[in-house]
Amino acid sequence: METQPISTSPKPPQAGGQLSIFEKYLTVWVILCIFAGIALGRIFPTLAKTLDGMSVYNVSIPIAICLFFMMYPIMVKIDFSQAVRASRNPKPVLLTLSVNWLIKPFTMVVFAQFFLGWLFRPLLSATELINGTEVTLANSYIAGAILLGIAPCTAMVLMWGYLSYSNQGHTLVMVAVNSLAMLLLYAPLGKWLLSANDLIVPWQTIALSVLIYVGFPLAAGVYSRYWIFQNKGKRWFEEKFL
Repeated sequence: METQPISTSPKPPQAGGQLSIFEKYLTVWVILCIFAGIALGRIFPTLAKTLDGMSVYNVSIPIAICLFFMMYPIMVKIDFSQAVRASRNPKPVLLTLSVNWLIKPFTMVVFAQFFLGWLFRPLLSATELINGTEVTLANSYIAGAILLGIAPCTAMVLMWGYLSYSNQGHTLVMVAVNSLAMLLLYAPLGKWLLSANDLIVPWQTIALSVLIYVGFPLAAGVYSRYWIFQNKGKRWFEEKFL
């Protein structure tokens, strides 16, 4: 009597199963950092003014250094040569570009003006001096929200793509194209939206922010990726460097 082999179906993959401890509990680390920042501000009240003093065109150099080391690991993972492949299947890329640059920035303006400029404005009536100009906290928050809304996400796109087991080729193409588009569109669009809402942010501040927060990490990521591929090989890059 023959026995039929019992077929065992593989277990479905669990999203996030290969994440490190740091990545799994990222929310916890963020909350701890928030409380640590509040505690530092209470214990050392002059620390914020000291850090603000290390700025160029209102761009904080300490924050720029920290953000460089946050953005560089993201940029070095992106294969920008795949941006050329977008022409083969342009629909997903065009949809992403349309949402990021034609819908999202203007939606953020509406949200910022409604919540910060009207609903919660009585709570944000205090003022601060910025380069000798008195500005209300509401306007500062609105300007920050608008600038935040313009910037397309890169790190979380890669992370959510990884967690959802999506097409990594498409994900890399979209991130690469959006990163390149941000270099060209962020500064002029940001300046235009701020001016249209009577918010004053120096052009130099926006341009320098794009250069430091996006340009430098992008250039360093592209160069180091190319150098490692040429000298160490792709396998060493993926297994050791990353």
